[in-house]
Amino acid sequence: MIKTGAASLLMLALLIPVTRQFFLPALPILTWVLFFFNARFIPTEYRPHIWVKILPALENILYGANLSNALSRHQNAILDILAWLPYGILHFGGPFVWAALMFICAPPGTVPIFAQTFGYMNIAGVAIQLLFPCSPPWYENTYGLAPANYSMEGSPAGLRRIDELFGVDMYTSSFTASPLVFGAFPSLHSGNAIIEAFFMSHCFPKLRPLVIFYAMWMWWATMYLSHHYAVDLVGGGLLAAVAFYTAKTNFLPRVQPGKVFRWDYDFVERGDPSYSSFGHGLSALDVIELCQDSSDEWSIGTSSSVSGSPIDENGSSWEGETLASPTSDSDLNEIAW
Repeated sequence: MIKTGAASLLMLALLIPVTRQFFLPALPILTWVLFFFNARFIPTEYRPHIWVKILPALENILYGANLSNALSRHQNAILDILAWLPYGILHFGGPFVWAALMFICAPPGTVPIFAQTFGYMNIAGVAIQLLFPCSPPWYENTYGLAPANYSMEGSPAGLRRIDELFGVDMYTSSFTASPLVFGAFPSLHSGNAIIEAFFMSHCFPKLRPLVIFYAMWMWWATMYLSHHYAVDLVGGGLLAAVAFYTAKTNFLPRVQPGKVFRWDYDFVERGDPSYSSFGHGLSALDVIELCQDSSDEWSIGTSSSVSGSPIDENGSSWEGETLASPTSDSDLNEIAW
């Protein structure tokens, strides 16, 4: 009954125009959450082999050492809290903060693209984790390189110390009963932090150092808490880069200089102009001239129904003039002679 009621409410929300503006872009995120939590119901006989040795081997080949074990070797309460903040708090609340900033100060339409890109990236990440299950560092620390099986429980790893520090079961039970125990690669903690950094850097270039620091902070926290190897973080970052640049090239609204709030935008341009222009067979010179002509004389109307008309040197509008007008006829005669 609860599932049927939730599905009915979602369908109703998608039918109402006011709520559809929120729930339609959020569908990929809701799909990812359902995909993740229902992974536990996939029968074991249909699941692939669990890779235990491949990530530690790649770690040693690429970096010459197990960075996760090196970073987690020295532990204390201060480092535990510093790792818990990004991994256990900001990872869940951060996307809402970034989305609120983008809604207020970024071009209109940015938040829906952010939500959809975020959701599709996580769906792809969970799919990879299901098709290529790998054990995380805590497994190696607990069981060594012994073969794993799907009957094994998860582990909060370093987050157990946070529960002991505060005397509250915030993570132990939930991570022990994780629906995707062997989802180490790619790291979606890394992927989420990187894609948030990409979007925030695109919308707010001045905040780039802050969001890069946040992403690196997340990387350190995941390894310190023994939840991911460094190669997992790189995999998540690459997944985020592919998702972001796909969205940026085709769908993401472009930031216009001098615009501070979303209400300052009279029109919205989407995608990367260099990709779209070259895609139509224009040369580099054509692109430069097209950009100059567009910026000097023309305004582009959008869904906001705001459009502009070119104005000549005398301040008169060309709106309403056509090729059949007297002015246009005289111009054509001059060109012909």
